[in-house]
Amino acid sequence: MSSMGQQVAAVVPAYNEAQTISHVLEVLQQCPEIDEIIVVNDGSTDDTAEKAAELGIRVVNLYPNRGKGGAMRAGVKASSADIILFIDADLIGLTHAHCHALLEPVLQDVADMTVGLFEGGRPATTLAQKVAPFLSGQRALRREIIEDMPELDDSGYGVDIAISRYAASKSIRVEKVPLQDVSQIMKEEKQGFVTGAKNRMMMYWEILKVLRTK
Repeated sequence: MSSMGQQVAAVVPAYNEAQTISHVLEVLQQCPEIDEIIVVNDGSTDDTAEKAAELGIRVVNLYPNRGKGGAMRAGVKASSADIILFIDADLIGLTHAHCHALLEPVLQDVADMTVGLFEGGRPATTLAQKVAPFLSGQRALRREIIEDMPELDDSGYGVDIAISRYAASKSIRVEKVPLQDVSQIMKEEKQGFVTGAKNRMMMYWEILKVLRTK
């Protein structure tokens, strides 16, 4: 159990991530700070849910697809934990030490939220986070931050920016945490170039919509 009696839930939003989700979940299972793991299967058409179930992980199935913000909200609603660790299902190089680094500042009340930044992994993902550091989906935060956000469900891929903007507007204590040698599989690799590029443009559009919202 987590320190000082605080319960920690790891929430993993996942849409067609059967290729990588097993490794991510196995790493989370090695983290002593984590009390429960919840995979939110956001309308996947592959065997993402089956891969999670094989490891004994609780799965919340959403059909149709709600988008990342809606999946994150569903994961929080499925848990009563005090602290939520959000981890993307397509990470490469994640270790339990990275999870500890994300959780420790929140558990010790040094921060209300942490944001994980890729370093030293694949050049494309490291560069992307240097350009837009708050696009990271790797965060630990107090559950009330998510519960109090009114626009979370509608933010889609812009959810990470929406959370960061909300935190800034409420003077929430945020700490950046380097995630050495961690990266992600690009959409074009997972979905093929045409579909992946199309979905990347949709992601950028949803991010722009959030940025344009005052």
